[in-house]
Amino acid sequence: MKVGLVAHDGRPEVIGFAREFLGVADRAGIEVVADDLVARALGTDLEPGVPDVVVAVGGDGTMLAAVQVAIDHDAPVFGFNLGTIGFLTEVEPPELEAVVGALAAGEYTTVPRMGITASLNGVTATGLNDVVVEKIDTLRLVYLEVEVDGEPFTTYRADGLIASTPTGSTAYSFSAGGPLVDHSIEAILLTPVASHSLFARTVVFSSDARVRVTVRRGRRARASVDKVPLGEAEDGEVVEIRAASDPIRFVRFAPASFARAVTDKFRLERG
Repeated sequence: MKVGLVAHDGRPEVIGFAREFLGVADRAGIEVVADDLVARALGTDLEPGVPDVVVAVGGDGTMLAAVQVAIDHDAPVFGFNLGTIGFLTEVEPPELEAVVGALAAGEYTTVPRMGITASLNGVTATGLNDVVVEKIDTLRLVYLEVEVDGEPFTTYRADGLIASTPTGSTAYSFSAGGPLVDHSIEAILLTPVASHSLFARTVVFSSDARVRVTVRRGRRARASVDKVPLGEAEDGEVVEIRAASDPIRFVRFAPASFARAVTDKFRLERG
């Protein structure tokens, strides 16, 4: 088995744990591959390769980078949580030996997560969490005209608009006032950011919905997918958003509960 390693290269504790992972993986007979940046950060001779599974070491940002590697190679992905909340990185560092052993023995399952795709001016990108269309000029709001399945929906006068997956509901959408949605559900959530419109609630659409966001009134906007820039939109240009055609597969070593994850990650009061 080949495991592709993606690690946050700017944090000493992450580098230390990643080196520990390499040792445990080697003893388990797992070959680890990585890009040159990770190899240099770890001080190893790891080489690039085609992974069977992708593993992230870091926080949710590192996990999103690992998801892009997983998409490129059609491989399942999981992560060790060395971040803060870590909704995406479900495995904790003390589980290292057990998880690597299970990986080597093939004792895991994969579960699908809905991805999201956006296109702007001929450029298309796919991510796990969200598509964000937001203002460029910090002193001026943007006007974003939204159509859903070819029907006019509304125009947002706001700092921006988030189109998220249920997985992304725990990220920027949540910070903007959106609901938490079980990751096993398939849907597209539209959440305005700092809206100056009377209607500023999150709206949840079917995963089959086709969303078009048109920039209006000369207020330029920029679009991104999972924080990676997609491009800038001038007046009249459109960001097209839809569910990704293929799911993103997550490795799971034990049954998981979304309710328990919310309780644990947010340290909610029990009883």
